[in-house]
Amino acid sequence: MTDIRGQIVALLPRLRRLARVLTRDTADADDLVQLTVERALVRKGQWQPGTRLDSWMFRIMKNAWIDESRARKRRGAVFVPEEDGAQAGEDGAGAMEARLGARDVERAIARLPEDQRLAVALVLVEGLSYREAAEVLEVPQGTLTSRLFRGRAALMTELQETPR
Repeated sequence: MTDIRGQIVALLPRLRRLARVLTRDTADADDLVQLTVERALVRKGQWQPGTRLDSWMFRIMKNAWIDESRARKRRGAVFVPEEDGAQAGEDGAGAMEARLGARDVERAIARLPEDQRLAVALVLVEGLSYREAAEVLEVPQGTLTSRLFRGRAALMTELQETPR
């Protein structure tokens, strides 16, 4: 078995992707990934080999984001949506169309209620099973299924109405 640190490094792209869904901001996402990795390394003795490290890490991230969100509310922080100019400087109509489509999806996901956003991110983006995602979110599988159904329906409705 490889060292847990190597496995965590291999998970970084997935952690960052989930962090962007949670935070809706690139800089906040990077901070959340850093905090998640730090907490995981401090608590690495709590992870049980033979279980899914990704699910364990996603749960740590979810809980860290809840802690951060609560702290921000106490401080009265304002969330600023990610600026559209992040993709500037590239040419190509096909690449532009793909970026616009991806941005539409990202924005549509960002507008979902948090419970639906997390369900969509864990199952549809990260590929966890319903059972695994329910464990990460610490909810019954039926609750996850309901959130995922509502999230998918909202995404399909919004994306069909989005002009391109």
